[in-house]
Amino acid sequence: MKKLYVSNGTESVRMFKSNWMEALSKVHFSVPLFIYIPVIGFMTWRAFDGGISLVYYFLFLAAGIIVWTATEYLLHRFVFHFEPSSDWGKRIHFIFHGVHHDYPKDAKRLVMPPSASIPLAIGFYFLFYMLFDNKLYLYPFYSGFIAGYLAYDMMHYAMHHYNFKSSLMKQVKQHHMLHHYDDPTKGYGVSSSLWDVILRSGFPRKKKS
Repeated sequence: MKKLYVSNGTESVRMFKSNWMEALSKVHFSVPLFIYIPVIGFMTWRAFDGGISLVYYFLFLAAGIIVWTATEYLLHRFVFHFEPSSDWGKRIHFIFHGVHHDYPKDAKRLVMPPSASIPLAIGFYFLFYMLFDNKLYLYPFYSGFIAGYLAYDMMHYAMHHYNFKSSLMKQVKQHHMLHHYDDPTKGYGVSSSLWDVILRSGFPRKKKS
């Protein structure tokens, strides 16, 4: 079977000649927590300061998490796994996702660097801002969306570097490992296989003998 990666070590391959661009492409896995937990806290404060009820807070928080899982799936399947034909397109694809498949255990490129996540977070905020007539509901929804993203980032790092004892997490990890080492055209959900099940892009279950 053809090997689907270049190296399974934890080393980082250099992507840019420029030192500052190279630095922006790497990040310690804990950095997103320091950036986005305060965002969730601020949005939660805005929601309750505006008088939202607990029921509506958790309702829209859950909605934000669910929308994140769909966003994660769609971005992974249709953006990160889009196969461009031009040289510059292939270069961009390698920078954004190809490098992760070539070096799946690269510890510095397993969570999204702030140079990419912050512009995306701002873009999604303004998209949701335009969609919500009642801005009070935007705050818990966006909190859930960002919480979903953080869960995705932390789980993704853990899947490549930790051995889980939980049977559920073992299944989640196996789903992602099959995407890397068996068939990258299947299993696009990382934090959840929900959308792979719904859209039938998951891996077939092994029949019990």
